[in-house]
Amino acid sequence: MTGLLDDIKAMAHLREAQGGKWSAIKPEYAARMRAQNRFHTGLDIARYTAKIMRDDMAAYDADTSQYTQSLGCWHGFIGQQKLISIKKHFGTTKRRYLYLSGWMVAALRSEFGPLPDQSMHEKTSVSHLIEELYTFLKQADAWELNHLFRALDDAKAAGDSAKEQELISKIDNYETHIVPIIADIDAGFGNAEATYLLAKKFIQAGACCIQLENQVSDEKQCGHQDGKVTVPHEDFLAKINA
Repeated sequence: MTGLLDDIKAMAHLREAQGGKWSAIKPEYAARMRAQNRFHTGLDIARYTAKIMRDDMAAYDADTSQYTQSLGCWHGFIGQQKLISIKKHFGTTKRRYLYLSGWMVAALRSEFGPLPDQSMHEKTSVSHLIEELYTFLKQADAWELNHLFRALDDAKAAGDSAKEQELISKIDNYETHIVPIIADIDAGFGNAEATYLLAKKFIQAGACCIQLENQVSDEKQCGHQDGKVTVPHEDFLAKINA
């Protein structure tokens, strides 16, 4: 990720290369919009958060006190407010994840109404929730960065170069609200191919970690209850490999 001043220079060069066609574009504002829109696709988010998760796993292997916490949520606004509160209170979102539980999605996100944890909800409910969550988290980034940009404008207007440099440093080192999401795919909602197609949707939405159960999809039960019917190892491995 490049710094604000470097982005302003790059935008200025782009404007000059277009002759007078881009004369109405202000390089600094374009650079600010770029900072507020760091993640262009869900795959960008998945790659970014996957690295965070791998690093956190390695840190935990070396020191078990470096554990992570995954917070359950069922709506983009809920997830956004949780991460805003965490960042404000602790000063960082490190080792904090969001967890999308199958039972929570079934109970609160299905168009059929509240359902038990038996894979009766729409199979795309979770992927839609992932997209919704990251939309809200990106919005939190844009809002917070906008306040830094306004403070930067005030510092420039006041001629306070020290404050200006301080704010540029905060912008360049800004910590995003984007954190890893652990998404429950239940038993895959079908065979290996169906599991692959749904997992693909999860990843395209931004998920870096998918939780898959080894139950028979049509007989899916809550993992905390009796009555579960599990599949043979080779069937479960086929879904994992898919």
